[in-house]
Amino acid sequence: MPRTTRPLTEIEVRNAKPKDKAYKLTDGGGLFLEVLPTGGKSWRFRYRFAGQEKRLVFGLWPDISLKDARDRRANARKLLARDIDPGEARKAARIRVKVEGETFEAVTREWLAKFKPNWTEGYANDTIKRFEQNLFPWLGARPIAEMTAPELLTAVQRVEARGAIESAHRITQLAGQVFRYAIATGRAQRDISGDLKGAIPPAKEKHHASVTDPKEVTELLRAIDTYKGSLATYCALRLAPLVFVRPGELRHAEWAEIDMDKEEWRIAAEKMKMREQHIVPLSRQALGILREIHPLTGSGRYVFPSERTGARPMSENTVNAALRRLGYSREQMTGHGFRSLASTLLNELGFNRDWIERQLAHAERNSIRAAYNYAEYLPERREMMQAWADYLDGLKSGTKVVAICGEVDKKRA
Repeated sequence: MPRTTRPLTEIEVRNAKPKDKAYKLTDGGGLFLEVLPTGGKSWRFRYRFAGQEKRLVFGLWPDISLKDARDRRANARKLLARDIDPGEARKAARIRVKVEGETFEAVTREWLAKFKPNWTEGYANDTIKRFEQNLFPWLGARPIAEMTAPELLTAVQRVEARGAIESAHRITQLAGQVFRYAIATGRAQRDISGDLKGAIPPAKEKHHASVTDPKEVTELLRAIDTYKGSLATYCALRLAPLVFVRPGELRHAEWAEIDMDKEEWRIAAEKMKMREQHIVPLSRQALGILREIHPLTGSGRYVFPSERTGARPMSENTVNAALRRLGYSREQMTGHGFRSLASTLLNELGFNRDWIERQLAHAERNSIRAAYNYAEYLPERREMMQAWADYLDGLKSGTKVVAICGEVDKKRA
């Protein structure tokens, strides 16, 4: 029985078998699938322009899915409605790719150049590396307007195959930002990354290892006091629980940011993950550690410089390596874990959650408010940070310290 004219189904496309001669399966609206004797299946679009019948090749199945082919048909028909020949428009686009460099890599690097000034150096480097290692080798030379979801999925699945599920999702998100930029600047018509939704398994929720039980925290603090490595690392280890900033913020701390008289550390917006200035009130204990290391590193830029050169901060692995030397595995404690430690115990001790969140420099959903809230709750946070330092001292010394809403009550254990 000959097939009646109606839209194709995915099953029909998949099950179409080659014959002695090429034959067509019509989807309607000028779109048809040509099945070749060799087994290849080619999407084609038949249309009339200026009184002449013309054909446009969309590409081979399964690289071009049924949905992709229909999207291309819709785009072609929009051009026809504007009295534009889709075939000539494609030729012009290909010429622009050669002349203007409208490839995926060229548009991505343009996007990177535009937004890189708004990112931290570490984030910018990580983002560029993700593209250069995972997408450019396979997709960089492709005209961005002609890229398909299966192409992007194939590249992302190489990352998935390494077991890096979280990275696969992150790369897909970054590619989506590039496609949306390309749409806004007239180099692409749709964001194909959205078609990958559900194609990559969800990543397991990642938690930074941390001790949070007061008894375990006591053991950790006492272990840190026994550290026998360099003075810079020793001081960084002792300061980390008192300020609980992100590891990158701690190792990039600069003497110019620290005001001993005002008892605060002001971290510039460009160094913060959320791109807003952050104030860290310094307790007496934190100031004592900074005064201890100042004679060693105070003449340079960084509070905790690299052991090899003072022109760079200490390595990102220094604090974690020190914790391993103290006997803590990566499943027990990490440099980032000092934030979880502080967040958990400060909440349990009864401090205002807004104070804690502001001190952790977590994201502010209201972008207008975020631009002005770096000093929010500062008097309360000063009180909290001193109470927190006293609480940690109490744990180490065996003094029971109960801190509720900034009030500290000490009782001998």
